[in-house]
Amino acid sequence: MTRYANIPKPIRSGIVIVDPERGTPQRIIVLQFNPDTLERSVAPQAAGGESGGGGDSGGDRNEALRLKGPAQESWKFTAEIDATDQLDVAAPDGIHPQLAVLEMLVQPTTAQLRAASKLSKKGTIEISPIEMPLTLFTWGSKRVMPVRLTELSVNESAFDVNLNPIRASLSIGMKVLTVSDLPAGHRGAELYLAHLAQKEQLARRARAGSLAQLGLGGGI
Repeated sequence: MTRYANIPKPIRSGIVIVDPERGTPQRIIVLQFNPDTLERSVAPQAAGGESGGGGDSGGDRNEALRLKGPAQESWKFTAEIDATDQLDVAAPDGIHPQLAVLEMLVQPTTAQLRAASKLSKKGTIEISPIEMPLTLFTWGSKRVMPVRLTELSVNESAFDVNLNPIRASLSIGMKVLTVSDLPAGHRGAELYLAHLAQKEQLARRARAGSLAQLGLGGGI
């Protein structure tokens, strides 16, 4: 009965809601299953603009190799939630609570909306947009980054007798927030720099190639 005791449990991916001032976690969302695939997009912020492929691109040639800031990175994956996989856990509301937690990542609270409404009734000319908590996406210890959810699409595929959803797949899209998106000194900006520094460390561990492998043994 103990032969599997030494097998390490898989690390789960998830989302951490952080107080940006104190840096303390307010809520931890552990994904029930790790997604099978991740779709990532990394687009450089080129200073010279995009070239149209001809000599009339209109870009400054002196800026061709310059970057305005960190690359714009986005992630997309599908997460699964299934109440039938946790039969030992009471679920009178199905997976409504788990869905609500994720949906509140892109919704202001009722208290915030009422506060904004009171300011509007008092005749406040300019009402600042509602600030959401700092959101971190974690994929193991080597990928911890500040993000903003850009897409949340829910496909509910099974229900209990009270029409509570008990199985759903969620398409989640996120934009990685960089120092270009956050104000100087913001905790999220520091966390992004730590994320970028870890990429730099991993890049240094990669084995370098040689010119001979490229058929350029005589040099460039």
